[in-house]
Amino acid sequence: MIKYQLKCDQAHEFEGWFSNSADYDAQAEKELLECPHCGSSEVSKALMAPAIARSGSLSSSAKNDERIEAFKRDYMQAAKRARDYVEKNFDNVGKRFPEEARRIHYGETKERGIYGEATQQEVSDLIDEGVEIAPLPDVLSPDEAKKKMN
Repeated sequence: MIKYQLKCDQAHEFEGWFSNSADYDAQAEKELLECPHCGSSEVSKALMAPAIARSGSLSSSAKNDERIEAFKRDYMQAAKRARDYVEKNFDNVGKRFPEEARRIHYGETKERGIYGEATQQEVSDLIDEGVEIAPLPDVLSPDEAKKKMN
């Protein structure tokens, strides 16, 4: 694995992990890379300083904690962008989601993007029938998450 510091055309910087340098090159050429902050697909390698251990530098545990926090931040931003996109561009069919997904799958109604609610059993049944679905990420602030748990 190889880690590159990447940046988008809006000057956002973030990390990217690749199997090898050819993997990065292939993804960049096909414009498969995307900034987790703004969604831009104009991504390039940023300048990176070599990793040289210094006395008094952060411990590997502290560095790992920083990486985890950066990953969480990037993930939450990407999840929020995905949810916002779906909410703006897809039809919310609420609790009718399983029924409407089947109607689309079997060609009984026009094909379109939808989202809504389904129980675990309904999701399992849809998957068993071959209906293509994907969960929509919950993106909650810490306060919202606490309220939801109570």
